[in-house]
Amino acid sequence: MSKTALITGVTGQDGSYLSELLLSKGYTVHGLVRRSSTFNTERIDHIYQGPQEAGRSFVLHHADLSDGVALVNLLREIRPDEVYNLGAQSHVRVSFDAPLYTGDVTGLGALRLLEAVRAAGIDTRVYQASSSEMFGATPPPQNEATPFHPRSPYGVAKVFGYWATVNYREAYGMYAVNGILFNHESPRRGETFVTRKITRAVARIKAGLQSELYLGNLDAVRDWGYAPEYVDAMWRMLQQDEPTDYVVATGVAATVRQFLETAFGHAGLDWQEYVRYDAKYERPSEVDALIGDASKAETLLGWKPEVRVDDLARIMVDADVRQVQDELAGTTVRVDR
Repeated sequence: MSKTALITGVTGQDGSYLSELLLSKGYTVHGLVRRSSTFNTERIDHIYQGPQEAGRSFVLHHADLSDGVALVNLLREIRPDEVYNLGAQSHVRVSFDAPLYTGDVTGLGALRLLEAVRAAGIDTRVYQASSSEMFGATPPPQNEATPFHPRSPYGVAKVFGYWATVNYREAYGMYAVNGILFNHESPRRGETFVTRKITRAVARIKAGLQSELYLGNLDAVRDWGYAPEYVDAMWRMLQQDEPTDYVVATGVAATVRQFLETAFGHAGLDWQEYVRYDAKYERPSEVDALIGDASKAETLLGWKPEVRVDDLARIMVDADVRQVQDELAGTTVRVDR
């Protein structure tokens, strides 16, 4: 019998890659989509199956992490073998502008889902998307034993979701794990996130469509990996005999400035000619350095990253260049792998 999975945040970067991975393994995948008057499914349009298709293996449902009753009803209907909670307000800078919404969806949303699993009375395994932002001001390298010191409402909300997951594992014997993922990017990354903002600007500047790029802190240090590799780690976590929490990272540090140099240099451009500073992109409290130690994941899951930050920047620039070329040619815009 094939397995069934439920993914919240299915329309996001990670949700789309995870859906592809699970479908390739023979899963039936159900995804939660927030109702909107505009289409927000472009990352999964290539795997979409209409409701009239017989025997479809990819099914979308309108639901939201703010509606616990709907979650219980859906879980009882689907009875998934695995649940992946990837849904969140996930933009760190925006969380300062919308702290209550971030806390409700990113923090309490995780608790609602855990309680919905318990209330539905189903036997399932739960993955909670935790974040390196939970470590915040704690010096690197950071691993599973590193204390949390979040520096944003987003980080605070993720800490709440983390401990809710641990609590439900200990209190109810639930198979529930936290994947503490460090920054992971791809051509499907949202255009307001700094890496994609950079690579999108490179492509548009190269094409003569843009002349400047405004950024904030260029000295922030991050550990950037490749999203398709990170969703494989998520899946591996739910295949183990016992539930536990894992850091997923490359262990390679790079500043925003280094990412700029690689991305612009790959297109034959000097970033200093185009990049301008804007204080509005600074956070009220900054996270200086996040560098992960994923040795536990390597030992127990057999997971090890292959794509490092420089290659990642090149992959993203190449994809954005192709996308801009498609736009200029008037052809269908695609989201590259």
